[in-house]
Amino acid sequence: MIKPLHKFVLIKKEEKENKTASGIVLSTEKKEVPSIANVIAVGDECTSSLKENDRVIYKEYSGTKVTVDDQDYIVIDEKDIIAKFE
Repeated sequence: MIKPLHKFVLIKKEEKENKTASGIVLSTEKKEVPSIANVIAVGDECTSSLKENDRVIYKEYSGTKVTVDDQDYIVIDEKDIIAKFE
């Protein structure tokens, strides 16, 4: 597992389902994908109330993408997370 350092947060982007209720696959061309993710781990120096399994909205082009064991993650600065679902 990856443990972020300092004020960084490890998140995993939510994958949006591209099917209708009846099973029709929808095209993803020019479709905006929301920047919603789940928190996997939080650095020791983070001052926000973020914790594991929180659902958050983050700035779209921020963070560093990493792949570990065929899983895609983003290591992002705590300040680039702009909202948390409650």
